[in-house]
This record gives sequence, C-alpha cells and structure tokens, in this order.
Amino acid sequence: MKYYSIAIDGPAGAGKSTIAKKVAKHLNFIYVDTGAMYRAMALYFIRNNIESIDKDNIEKACGHVDVSIEYKDKEQQIILNGENVNGLIRTEEVGNMASAISIYQAVRLKLVELQQDLANRANVIMDGRDIGTYVLPQADLKIYLTASSKERAKRRFLELKERGISADIDEIENDITERDIRDMNREFAPLKQADDAVLVDSSYMTIEEVADTIIKLFEKIR
Repeated sequence: MKYYSIAIDGPAGAGKSTIAKKVAKHLNFIYVDTGAMYRAMALYFIRNNIESIDKDNIEKACGHVDVSIEYKDKEQQIILNGENVNGLIRTEEVGNMASAISIYQAVRLKLVELQQDLANRANVIMDGRDIGTYVLPQADLKIYLTASSKERAKRRFLELKERGISADIDEIENDITERDIRDMNREFAPLKQADDAVLVDSSYMTIEEVADTIIKLFEKIR
C-alpha cells in the first residue's frame, strides 16, 4: 500500500503547525507533532532521573525510547513505550527538559528514525526546519512556508495580546530574525528550502488560502 507524506519547512512564526493541522484534517492524514515527540522523550529522561547535562546517559537511554503517534476518537495520542502520555507532557518541567535535550544529535537522530518509521506506516504531514531536507527527503510534496519577519512578528504580537501578555513588536521581530540566523546556520540539518520544495509566502495570505494552496498542490500529484 502506498503511503503519502507531506513535508512543511520554514522559519519560526510562518504558521507551519497551524497549516499542517488544517491540511491533515482535510486529507485525513496523521499530523506528526514533532514537538510533542521531543516532550515524550524528555518525560522518559525525567522519569529515569537523567539530567539534561548528562550527555552520555542521554545517548545511552535513546536506545530504550519508543515514541509514536496514534489517533483515537479524532484525538492525537502521544505514545511513549506503549503508554499514552498526552496528559503528562505539557508541564513546564517537561517543556524545559525538551528544550535542553534538543541540542543533542543522538536525540535528534533517534526522533528522525521514529518519524521516518511513522511515514512508512501511514499518510503523514510533518512540519519543522529540516523535514524535507533531512527527515523525509523523499516526501511526495515539500513546502517551504515563509513570511516576512515583520508579518511573523505581527502574528506573534497579536497572539500574545489575545492572551493578555504585553510585548514589544520590535523586540519580537529582532528575536525572530536572530532565531532565523541560528536555524539557518546550525551545524546539524540547518533550515533551508529543499531543491524540490514549493515556496509559499504567507505574508499576505489567510490560513485558509495557504491550506487550500497546499491541498491543491497535493491533489495534483496524488
């Protein structure tokens, strides 16, 4: 049986996750929440009293971790070694650990292995920085979703405002620009547009317009 995969890459604030979830719902694909997978691994390390600075034990433990994604009653289930950990991975402690362990190549390689395995077993859509270039280089459709730094800062500003959090839009844009530089210049699997990816600039597009564009591109190749 043929399984399809869609890769969406792009800089922070381009709307990748929002779009990927919308497209996945329309196509009845599995949306692979890579961030949740990092959190599940972080939970494993916390449970096993492995500190984020303990590189050696983190690398050894990677071989004992299995993280998968399933859907039950239309809800995403994050499965850690056979256990549904949806209700356990959204704490600040887990989030901080996930951020700390993401710098390790062993962790990234382990998750790439698990993500590739998911793509071999189901129709998937993934978003990130290196999906089309590294995780799923053979993806059926690759999208490089971007927007101007000013537009991405505006979106983030409005999001924070809705949550009652005060912020400076210029500082947000500076942070976004600095993050772009880090992502594009990191040593392992940097952010870049794959040679065969379709560039979609969402600066002046609505969420629905971007999702429709990607769906139409996919329908052309299916």
